Amino acid sequence: MKRIILTGGGTAGHVTPNLALIPKLQKEGWDVRYIGSKTGIEKELIEEQKIPYYGISSGKLRRYKDIKNLTDPFKVLAGGAEALALIGKLKPDIIFSKGGYVTVPVVAAGWLRRVPVIIHESDITPGLANKLAFPFAKKICVNFPETLNYIPKEKGILTGTPIREELFQGKAEKGLKLCGFNDTKPILMMMGGSLGSVAINTVLRKALPALLPAFNIIHICGKNNKDESLENTRGYKQFEYVKEELPHLFAAADIFISRAGANSIAEILSMKKPNILIPLSARASRGDQILNARSFKKQGFSQVLEEENLTEETLIQMIKDTYRNRHQYIESMGKSKSANGIDIVMDLIRTQAKR
Repeated sequence: MKRIILTGGGTAGHVTPNLALIPKLQKEGWDVRYIGSKTGIEKELIEEQKIPYYGISSGKLRRYKDIKNLTDPFKVLAGGAEALALIGKLKPDIIFSKGGYVTVPVVAAGWLRRVPVIIHESDITPGLANKLAFPFAKKICVNFPETLNYIPKEKGILTGTPIREELFQGKAEKGLKLCGFNDTKPILMMMGGSLGSVAINTVLRKALPALLPAFNIIHICGKNNKDESLENTRGYKQFEYVKEELPHLFAAADIFISRAGANSIAEILSMKKPNILIPLSARASRGDQILNARSFKKQGFSQVLEEENLTEETLIQMIKDTYRNRHQYIESMGKSKSANGIDIVMDLIRTQAKR
C-alpha cells in the first residue's frame, strides 16, 4: 500500500484542499497520514476525518518586527527535527504540502529523506512559507496562470484547486427549505470568509430594501455578526457559519458576493456561479486577494468591486449588472481548464510517488 503524508496549516485555507484529496486517496487505497502543528486549526479538521495526525513544533515566519522572531526560529528547528524523525518512521512514498508555516520543516525533512514533495500554491503570488519550501519540491501546483511567472519553470503546473466532492452533491430544494424561501425570485448569496466581513455585512444590510423586491438573499455573516433586528425579514436569511448546509445553499444560489480568498473563489468557479468579488484591501492584507480577483475578472469569471469603492449604491448596481449578464460569466467559467484540480493533482501524486 502506498503511503502519503499531507501537510498544511495555520488557516482553514491551508487545509481545505487536503480535505478534498482525502476521499480520492482513500478510494484508491492510499494510506493517508497528516503532519501539522500541535494546536492549529488543522488538528481539529483532520482528526474529524479519522486520519492519523502528528503534531510538530512550529513557529510563524514573519516579515515584520516582533519579539517572537527571537524564539520562533528555535521552534522551527525543533519542528524540523521532529518531522525528520516522523518521516523516517513513516516512510511515505510522497508528501503533498498545501502551505502554511508548519509545512516548511516537513518539506525540508522530506527532501533530506529523499521523499518526493509536491507543493500547492493557491494565490497568485506565493506566500513566504511556500517560497522557502519551493527548492525542496519536485512539482509546484498553481491555481492561476500568472503564478507560473513566480516559480521555477520546470516545476510549475497549472492544476487549479482540489474541490471537496460534497459541494457538487447539494440539492437546491434543500437550500430553499433551509432558508424558508418559497417563491421564484433569484437567490443572491454573500460569503465574507470564515469570520465574516463587517464592511460588506453593513453595506449589504443597508441595501436590503432595494434588493429584496428582486432577490432572495442568503447571508453568511460570520460568528457573532447576526443582526437580530433582521431575523424575520421576508426573503433574507442569515447564518453565522455553515458546514453541512453549504452544498445545498450553493446549489440554490444564482449569484454570489464573496471575498477573494483563493479557495473560496475556486469553489465558486467550480460551481460556475456568476459572482462579485470584494477583495480585502491592501491595508488589511498582503494584497493577494486583490490580485486573485483581478485575475478572475481578466478571465471573464467575475466582476470586481474594490472595498474602497464599496457603497450601497455601487453594490446594488453591480449586483444588477452581474445578474443581467450572468450567462456570459457562466459561459466563461465553463471554458476554464482549472475549475477543479483534483484529477490533475491526483495524477501528479501517482506519477511522482517513489517507485
